[in-house]
Amino acid sequence: MLEIKNIHKSFGKNEILKGVDLRIDKGDVVVILGPSGSGKTTLLRCINFLEKADQGQAIFGTADVNLKSASKKQIHDIRQKVAFVFQNYNLFNNKTALENVTEGLIIGRKVPKHEAIEIGKGALDKVGLSEKYHAYPVELSGGQQQRVGIARAVALNPDIILFDEPTSALDPELVGEVLTVMKNIAKEGTTMLVVTHEMSFAKDVANRVVFMDGGVIVEEGSPKEIFTNPKEERTQQFLRRVLPEDYIFFI
Repeated sequence: MLEIKNIHKSFGKNEILKGVDLRIDKGDVVVILGPSGSGKTTLLRCINFLEKADQGQAIFGTADVNLKSASKKQIHDIRQKVAFVFQNYNLFNNKTALENVTEGLIIGRKVPKHEAIEIGKGALDKVGLSEKYHAYPVELSGGQQQRVGIARAVALNPDIILFDEPTSALDPELVGEVLTVMKNIAKEGTTMLVVTHEMSFAKDVANRVVFMDGGVIVEEGSPKEIFTNPKEERTQQFLRRVLPEDYIFFI
């Protein structure tokens, strides 16, 4: 479905991505783990052209796109297939939950308003916000705001949803409700690429885990392979630090 090859990205003299290759097949739930500054978020943003890569290509179905020199039409076509869930929600404060979900459909996809409203309500129902259609962001908890963000992505019916640390801005007691929604979406066969620090989600939901550090993919494999038998010392060090009690690997 999506294959990215040799992505490079620098900010000034700081090289963030140093030649990343990754393949995602239809129905995959791929989780990217790694320390802060490893390039995880930048990778997602380059895939969706929120950042312009310095080098690399994306093969999306039959479309082969140069990430540095992609045309406006190519960018538009890829964005029609890819939805993004942001760390900090990125909702319009002056619009209701339903309006936040329908905005992209009406403006970006030219869906008739009455049809967009029905799609939007269905998406909000799916994330457990049936009673919050007309609530404004200020009237919602952080977890509810993030669920609106997920509903906005789901409503677009994309080929793949990119999640950029969707629970990192939440209070701990609100994390569970967002992860539950994500698990339910994954069970429906939605293709997902998720940057997260939630190890339980990676272990329980992902079919592939990628560990990044220093702008490269250090190791990837099934959750069982990564969490019980990581081959790279750097992966082992990371997992020792983030899972001191849950994690036992075999050398």
